[in-house]
Amino acid sequence: MALQKILNKVVANPTTHAKWLNTLSFMENAGARKISASEDKKNVSLIILKHAAEEHRHAYYLKKQIDKIATDLCPNYHDQYLLAPVASKYYLGLLDVKVCKYLKDTLNLKGQDLKFAAYLLVTYAIEVRADEIYPIYQNELSAAGSKVNVKSIIAEEEGHLEEMLAQLKTFSTDWEVHAKKAVEIEQELFNNWVNQLNLELAS
Repeated sequence: MALQKILNKVVANPTTHAKWLNTLSFMENAGARKISASEDKKNVSLIILKHAAEEHRHAYYLKKQIDKIATDLCPNYHDQYLLAPVASKYYLGLLDVKVCKYLKDTLNLKGQDLKFAAYLLVTYAIEVRADEIYPIYQNELSAAGSKVNVKSIIAEEEGHLEEMLAQLKTFSTDWEVHAKKAVEIEQELFNNWVNQLNLELAS
């Protein structure tokens, strides 16, 4: 699997590993900010607050894991401290834009209804991906005997996916059709991200 080979290389090199953790932290933080941006000013559920808080915690947790490799390696989210910085920075934004376009064209949604529907579908697609990435990463960490671990994130991401499924089922009777489309859109972006990671690691 391409991702497993990438993560094997990543974990073997301390500087690259630190950048990987920083990249994941950036993406988790971007996700938390997207969730907060999608909130209605008054109608905010406990699940949404919990989800945003946990994504922020993941960003913090991943950032702190860098100290187990070396201190002061990645002080911020500037490009030189990220892997595949362009693809990483635009990943979530492009997914949101493409899902919003799909929802406008398919369901004619707008305003807060569009924001909430996009939150559901984008977050679902990301959680499906997280359920793939983090276990593979943890296997590589364990195999390498690394002090870094993401077991707590794996457990929470599994819970997030269940929560998103519950919300999607109340959102639409055709939720599976819409969710499948969001996953297809995300797959294209993920493939591009993996290609960019491969290019950077090969150089």
